[in-house]
Amino acid sequence: MKQHIRLGLVCLARETFDFKAAAEIYGRIQGEVSRLENVSWEIVPELVISVEEAKKAAQRLSAASLDALVCVSGTFHLGHLILEIRKRVGLPVLLWGLDELPYNGGKIRLNSVCGVNLDASNLYKAGIDDYHATVGPKIDEDWVDAIRAMAALKGSHVGIAGYRAHGFFNLSVADPELYGDTGLLIDHFELSDLFAEKVEDAAVARRREGLLDTFDVSGVTGVQVDKVAELAAKLDSFCARNSLDALAIRCWPEFARDFGISPCAAMSLLQSEGRLLACEGDVEGALSMLLHRAIGAETPYLFDFSQVDLEKNFALFWHCGVAPCNLWDGKSCRSLDTYFAGGKGVTADFVLKSGELSIARLDSARGKRRLFLQRARAVPMEKELKGTYLKAVFDRPVKEVLDIVVSKGIAHHASVSYGDYMEPLRIAARLKGWEIVE
Repeated sequence: MKQHIRLGLVCLARETFDFKAAAEIYGRIQGEVSRLENVSWEIVPELVISVEEAKKAAQRLSAASLDALVCVSGTFHLGHLILEIRKRVGLPVLLWGLDELPYNGGKIRLNSVCGVNLDASNLYKAGIDDYHATVGPKIDEDWVDAIRAMAALKGSHVGIAGYRAHGFFNLSVADPELYGDTGLLIDHFELSDLFAEKVEDAAVARRREGLLDTFDVSGVTGVQVDKVAELAAKLDSFCARNSLDALAIRCWPEFARDFGISPCAAMSLLQSEGRLLACEGDVEGALSMLLHRAIGAETPYLFDFSQVDLEKNFALFWHCGVAPCNLWDGKSCRSLDTYFAGGKGVTADFVLKSGELSIARLDSARGKRRLFLQRARAVPMEKELKGTYLKAVFDRPVKEVLDIVVSKGIAHHASVSYGDYMEPLRIAARLKGWEIVE
């Protein structure tokens, strides 16, 4: 389900153009946008023509706790109108131009696109960059989804248990800068808080049953299955009790030592149910998954850019065994294994399904927030490794992608989701003033 947002809607016009036709179009628009998934609206129902009307509309919209504003250019209009509204409603704006109507007696009827041009120029020259423009009969749903992504960052509760993994300095975040960029505050928990989470025996038993139904467990002991079940129940309860939308976990080196297993298999199971769990204390990785989920991706997860074959032009997206188990290819043996951490690894092992992929990494470096974006497709491969993995073919040479990752110092985790989720995140990055790396 996409992130819920609240939008304002207003239509600007001028009586020297066909404002009556614009009013009819605007009436249809009000009905059409009200059917958008998970969007609530504050609608100014009548055309805004005068400066006084713009001030009244601004007062109404500013009181409505909106995430963004949709401003329809019904006809060409006074430049005052958008500026009076934006002065009070300091939110991202969609400037929506309408297709021109058939000419009537040699006179242009709407001149709507010129209104968009005027408004964009006024906003830009005023130093306001969080506007986006579109022209056509339908609202730009990519922009709507971009607002969902921004709202998800600002409104979510994200935690980190422990710290980043040992030596992974590139996964560090500066909390005040992150708050300034996104509105998000990170809550810190100790790993011992997770370990001590109290759960009912029945909850652990249900998790054990789910593991046995999902995985071949012949490669692990019954005690290890029980520990995975216990941890899955604890993680789920901990996230629910603390109302966490995402949690980054320092999954090594202490986890196997102090709890008895690594969290990989438990994370695989819970992520298949919609929990957003980032390994190795990767807060920005968790936020990258949060962005994907906000715009409709069902099961985003983190991977390592682990191998490239320059001759055959593919990359291996691998990680130690945390990918959501519902993304299994349906053919490989979906199993649990203990191939690392001195036999305490307990990871999920399987090949992921084929399909279109969208890749995103919210990242920061040298005082800049960046968003790394790529498109690829997962293609079939045999199960030859431990862990969870897929073979990815990009829509450009893999060497170019590797060069971008290395030259820009992008962190070694990124969120991947099945489907096309590129354009909304591009728009969100532009609205936020982030560097887009692709």
